[in-house]
Amino acid sequence: MSKGSPISPSLMASKSAGAPKAPERVDRPADAGADTAAVSPVLGPNNVVPPTVMTGSQAIVRSLEELGVEDIFGLPGGAILPTYDPLMASRMNHILVRHEQGAGHAAQGYAMVTGRVGVCIATSGPGATNLVTAIMDAHMDSVPMVAITGQVSSGVIGTDAFQEADIVGITMPITKHSFLVTDPKDIPHVMAEAFHLASTGRPGPVLVDVAKDAQQGQMTFSWPPKVDLPGYHPVLRGHNKQVREAARLIAAASKPVLYVGGGVVKAHASAELLELAELSGAPVVTTLMARGVFPDSHPQHVGMPGMHGTVSAVTALQQSDLLITLGARFDDRVTGVLKSFAPNAKVIHADIDPAEISKNRTADVPIVGSVKEIIPELSDALRALFAVSGTPDYTNWWAFLNNLKETYPLGWTEPDDGLSAPQRVIERIGALTGPEGVYVAGVGQHQMWASQFIKYERPHAWLNSGGAGTMGYAVPAAMGAKVGNPDRVVWAIDGDGCFQMTNQELATCAINKIPIKVAIINNSSLGMVRQWQTLFYEGRYSNTDLNTGHDTVRIPDFVKLADAYGCASFRCDRDEDIDATIQKALEINDRPVVIDFVVSPNSMVWPMVPAGVSNDQIQVARNMTPEWEEED
Repeated sequence: MSKGSPISPSLMASKSAGAPKAPERVDRPADAGADTAAVSPVLGPNNVVPPTVMTGSQAIVRSLEELGVEDIFGLPGGAILPTYDPLMASRMNHILVRHEQGAGHAAQGYAMVTGRVGVCIATSGPGATNLVTAIMDAHMDSVPMVAITGQVSSGVIGTDAFQEADIVGITMPITKHSFLVTDPKDIPHVMAEAFHLASTGRPGPVLVDVAKDAQQGQMTFSWPPKVDLPGYHPVLRGHNKQVREAARLIAAASKPVLYVGGGVVKAHASAELLELAELSGAPVVTTLMARGVFPDSHPQHVGMPGMHGTVSAVTALQQSDLLITLGARFDDRVTGVLKSFAPNAKVIHADIDPAEISKNRTADVPIVGSVKEIIPELSDALRALFAVSGTPDYTNWWAFLNNLKETYPLGWTEPDDGLSAPQRVIERIGALTGPEGVYVAGVGQHQMWASQFIKYERPHAWLNSGGAGTMGYAVPAAMGAKVGNPDRVVWAIDGDGCFQMTNQELATCAINKIPIKVAIINNSSLGMVRQWQTLFYEGRYSNTDLNTGHDTVRIPDFVKLADAYGCASFRCDRDEDIDATIQKALEINDRPVVIDFVVSPNSMVWPMVPAGVSNDQIQVARNMTPEWEEED
C-alpha cells in the first residue's frame, strides 16, 4: 500500500466542534511530495517551546499536544499511571475504553476516517499485550497509529517484575518500529520520530514503551525536537523512465485493467485515480481495502476482485494483458493460486513500499513511490502519448466485460427457512443511510456482504479488518470513526460472533455520548466457518452454533444486553420491518443504537473462489461456474 507525502502543519489544524474531518477534502500543499526536506518531519503546528523543566510523563503529554493530537483512546494501569496524572489537565480528549484491544481498534478507525495518526495508550504487561491484536491489524492494513505503553522501571526490566512484558520484542515484527524509552530526555524526539514514522512512507503502527522511572524522572523539555532517522527516506516521486515505460505499455495494451488497492486510499489519491481512469478508458477493479476510492456508480468500475469478488472483476484480471497495479500487494485472497493468476498479463506495479514490488508477482515495470505522485505523472505521460498515437480502442474488451456485468450481477437467493436474507438487511442499511455514511465491518460473511451490497461512492466510507481478519474490530473501530467524523452516520455492521468479542465498548460509547449504530447480522453461528463446513466438510457443523438467534436460547439476548449498556435496542426478524427499524436507528442520535437482525443461517456468500483453485473456477452459486467465451 502507498502513502502520500508527510502530513504538513497545515493539515493539523484543530477540528471545529462537531465538524467532520474528511481528508479527501483537504488541499495538499503545492510543494508536498516534491522534496521531503521541504516539509518538517515533526507533525503539528511546530510551535517553539523554550527549555522547560518537567517530568517525563509531562513531556509525553506535552509532546502529544505539540504533535497536534486531539483524541486518545486508552486505559490506565500502574506502569502508565504517572502519565495519566498530567493528562487530566490536558486539552486533549481522552476516551476511557473497557479493554485495551478496543483502544487500538478505535485508534485505527479514527486514523482511517481522518487521515491522522491514531493514538492509543495502555499500561505494561497484559495491558500492552492486549494491544497486540490491534497493532498487528494496523500493520497488515497500513494504518498510521502510535501505541504508547508504560513499562516497569528500567532497573528491573528483564527480571520478570510484576506486570513486565517485553512488548518491544513482542511487537517488533508487527510495527514499523518499536521504541523503549528509559531516559526521560529522549521522550520529545522519540515521540516526534514515532509520529513521523507512522504517518510517512507506507503508514503503519509504531510502539513507544516508556519505563516508569523515565516517566517520573526530571528532564528539560523543548520543542520542536530534532528527528534523526538515518536510513529512513521514503521515495515519493516515481522514476521518470519507469513512468514513461508504464505509459508505453498502457498505450500498447488491448485488455488493460487498473488494479487498485488500499494504498490509493491511504495516499488520498482518489481524484488522481479518477483522472487516470477516465483518460485511459481502462476498466477499474477496487480491492476489499480500496472500496470507495473509485465510485461504484462509475461506468468504468467493474467490481471488487478476489475470493468473493464479482465475476466481472475476477475475470477482467484473469483475461487481462496488462495489470496497472496501484497500491495493491497481490494478496492471496485476490490472486487465488498465484501461478494461474492473470497468466497473460504484463504487470506495472506502483507502490511506496519497495518490499511489496515483485514479492508475489514479478513486475515488468516496477515504480517505487507514492501513488499520490505517480498517478498524475503517469497521466501526463499517457496524455503526451495519446496526443501522438491516439486513444486506444477498447471496444471489444468493454463489450466482453459489460456482458459479464449484465449476465452475472451480484444478488442472492431467498432463504428457504422463512428468515430474512442478511444481504437484504445490509443493502437496505446502505440505501437508507446513503454514501455519506461510514460503514465498519468485522470479519466474515457480514464483512463480504457489506463490501458487496453497499454502494461506495467516496473514500474513507468503508472500514474493515482486511489483512488480519480480526473478529471484534467493528464496534471499537466504529467508535473511533465516530469520534473522528462526528457529523457522519457511522454503522458497525457486525456478526453475532464478532460482536461478542468487543461489545463492552458499548459502555464507552454510551458514557462518552458516541452515538454509533450497530447492526448485528445474527445468524446464530460463526457464519463464514459454517459456510466452509457446508461446502467442504459435508455439513458437519463442529462448534459453530452460537445459540443467539431464532429458535435458540438466545444467550446472550442482544436486545437486553444493549439495554443494559444504555443503548437504544431493537430486534428485527421480519422483512417487512427492516426499513422501519433502520429508520428508527437513523433518527436516534443521542446514544448508541443496537439492532439484532435475526437472519437465516443458511445464506452464503457468492460469488466464491474456493481456496486452492484458480480464479478461473469462480462459482456464482454452489457447484455453478460461469460459462463464457474469452474475448478475442
